[in-house]
Amino acid sequence: MPASSEREPTTGVLAVEPFTEIELPLRDRRDGKVRISYMLDASTRLFVTTDRLSAFDRVLAGVPYKGQVLNQLSAWWFERTVDLVPNHSVSTPDPNVLVALAAHPLPVEVIVRGFITGVTDTSLWQRYATGARVVDGHRLPDGLAKNTELPTPIVTPTTKGEAGTHDVPLSCADVVDRRLVERALWDDVMAVALAVFARGQQVAADAGLILADTKYEFGLDASGTLMLIDEVHTPDSSRFWVADGYEDRLAAGAEPESLDKEVVRRAYADAGYRGDGPPPDVGDGIWTATSDRYIDAYRRLTGRAFEPGGYPVESRIRHWLDTHPRDTARKP
Repeated sequence: MPASSEREPTTGVLAVEPFTEIELPLRDRRDGKVRISYMLDASTRLFVTTDRLSAFDRVLAGVPYKGQVLNQLSAWWFERTVDLVPNHSVSTPDPNVLVALAAHPLPVEVIVRGFITGVTDTSLWQRYATGARVVDGHRLPDGLAKNTELPTPIVTPTTKGEAGTHDVPLSCADVVDRRLVERALWDDVMAVALAVFARGQQVAADAGLILADTKYEFGLDASGTLMLIDEVHTPDSSRFWVADGYEDRLAAGAEPESLDKEVVRRAYADAGYRGDGPPPDVGDGIWTATSDRYIDAYRRLTGRAFEPGGYPVESRIRHWLDTHPRDTARKP
């Protein structure tokens, strides 16, 4: 695979219009920051992963091919973690589409952190740097440096902010005390999250990457079984650093080379943006670089070539839907 200084550029990234919206003749549309889902039949939903990029709990831009990377990489990871926990994945009939089992999502996001890092106000590093030593219920030792490994991975849940609102950090005790998740189920969630994270760190290391932290979402199926849902170990939900050169960068006080959207967060943070008010213009170059990073992460982790799907994406998805009708879920 190419070394970090030899990353293959993605040609034509800005030549296509990012895929940010779709309207399908299906019932029960639900909109997330990145994904749009519909009822497909009585037991499954159709998830469409767009090119929308969110940071600071805001959708900031569209990045060509980003949705395809997220969808296909999540499907790859679902296959490689199903021995640890069931998941909702059924099939990926289109590069941007996941057919998944319907689930009742748990009302918290599960963040697992293996390193202390971040630029947002709620990031572990920002709170630690301002003097906090008990963060989200975890006591952290003095003397930690930014972008270094924690003594052990920790689970730091957050609320799921509604559109236009920020996620709020929680302690694990808060999750139970506020009756967001029942204690026995939450114990299972934490154990599974740490196991999936350990698997992710090992696979990433084999690919020459460091999985610094990640976000998981869990849900229950119709029988009450815990399932991993949404996405797994993508550049949207995780921080991936290039292992080669990491120690040298750390010693020089530089940021690790990342294959995720942290470069976007830093660009906006450097411009003084924290998620409130109109976002500043950071230039087109940041989006080209971000698309390249996402595709590079896909190549390194899977060991596969990235085969770009055709644009426009909506016509491609509609063609699949027309040839695979689900009458019970279609609008009248």
